[in-house]
Amino acid sequence: MSDVKTIIDIESTVYETPWTRMSFVNELRHNRYASYYLLECNDEVIAYGGIWNVIDEAHLTNIAVKKEHQKKGYGTKMLAYLEDQAIRRGAKAITLEVRESNISAQKLYEKHGYIAKGRRVRYYTDKNEDAIVMWKIFDEEFVLDE
Repeated sequence: MSDVKTIIDIESTVYETPWTRMSFVNELRHNRYASYYLLECNDEVIAYGGIWNVIDEAHLTNIAVKKEHQKKGYGTKMLAYLEDQAIRRGAKAITLEVRESNISAQKLYEKHGYIAKGRRVRYYTDKNEDAIVMWKIFDEEFVLDE
């Protein structure tokens, strides 16, 4: 909770429609499935990420890296850490939504083994933009419904 302001500062400079302070407070205080992590460099929080673990699936909620630290591999480090935490908590697969227009994020996820498996029409209400639903399977016995 003591880092919510820092998370909001990062969130508001990275995303056009950032999560609100109350969204993060509710996640941290009331969502028993949620876990959020910080990435620090020289005592400065430069990134954060969150996941929900529900039974054998994980849902990546968000990853954000301070603008001045982007393109240095920190997003990849956070993604790998979140995946590791998901697996430790029993996840056999992880999913996420990404804006249809966010090609760079889609390419990052594809590079790390995610595949596009669906679309959520007008998921992002700020611009009525579709979300691409991507999955990464950790356990080959996990069956993804088509």
